[in-house]
Amino acid sequence: MRATVMYGAGDVRVENVPDSQIKEPSDAIVRVTRACVCGSDLWPYHLRRPEDGAQRMGHEAIGVVEETGTEVRTVKKGDLVVMPFAFSDGTCVFCHEHLQTACLHGGFFGNGGMEGAQAEALRVPQADGTLFVLPVSGDDALMPSLLTLSDVMGTGHHAAHVARVAPGKAAAVIGDGAVGLCGIIAAKRLGAEQIILMGRHSDRIALGRAFGATDIVSERGEEAIERVRNLTGGLGVHAVLECVGTDQAMNTAVGIARAGGAIGRVGVPHYEAVPAAQPLFYKNIIVGGGPAPVRAYIEELLPDVLEGRIEPGRVFDRTVDLEGVPEGYRAMDDRKSIKVMVQP
Repeated sequence: MRATVMYGAGDVRVENVPDSQIKEPSDAIVRVTRACVCGSDLWPYHLRRPEDGAQRMGHEAIGVVEETGTEVRTVKKGDLVVMPFAFSDGTCVFCHEHLQTACLHGGFFGNGGMEGAQAEALRVPQADGTLFVLPVSGDDALMPSLLTLSDVMGTGHHAAHVARVAPGKAAAVIGDGAVGLCGIIAAKRLGAEQIILMGRHSDRIALGRAFGATDIVSERGEEAIERVRNLTGGLGVHAVLECVGTDQAMNTAVGIARAGGAIGRVGVPHYEAVPAAQPLFYKNIIVGGGPAPVRAYIEELLPDVLEGRIEPGRVFDRTVDLEGVPEGYRAMDDRKSIKVMVQP
């Protein structure tokens, strides 16, 4: 079968690999019908070293169950399923606490030697706790939005949830990538009265406004902080959705949060220590977040997708076949595309 393999920074190839096979009784084999390239895939696309070894890529997918292990009970051959970016058993203490990304027997697709979803098929460990059966057909027009439930919509929702977005509150979203744009959807869905998008790309800004952003701030650093303060009566926002992961983004988050506010960070942090510790402390700002337990959010978000109340699939602005995945990486890296969908 064909699958995407990253060998080093900028070196992404689509190659023949051995067919995925059941290894454990709790496994399932899923034939991929939709996958995508994630903004987080661009970090190894920039930084991966050849000595790190080859890695199968992709952690977001919708597909059809082709085979199941002898212990799998909740999915069966022929089911159309959404695959969250992390696998989880659904039974451990953290899964019961709706924190599947901390599952004691879990892990992440397309990472650490695990198979990836930018492929014709992949093995899904812990199938019962991981896969979610979709009540639609495989050619449904909702596929793009349903695909976002595997990561970006759930991750944007996680940022909003951790940042305590609530009706009548002011929120700011740092980052105009797919997660940030889905964060706007999440903030509006949770009732935020003012939603400030901090971004610089015209196509993303336009989509952000369509999703519910009320204000746009394109400055950076201290100028950005000052603009947000001016937009909020000098106080700052109640909730900050930090969807980038750099120290500059975190410094901005602390600067624009009002006293007693909260920051939900879902951008993978590329810094060793949380910046701005002193103002963070003296402003009584709550900081939380991490890898979003998107499996826990699917059931909550799915009805809004099915009924058309939210359309997160609009973040996909380019579609490629499996052989076009390297082109998809280049398009996203060059900011020519917000998010690329893959149809094997």
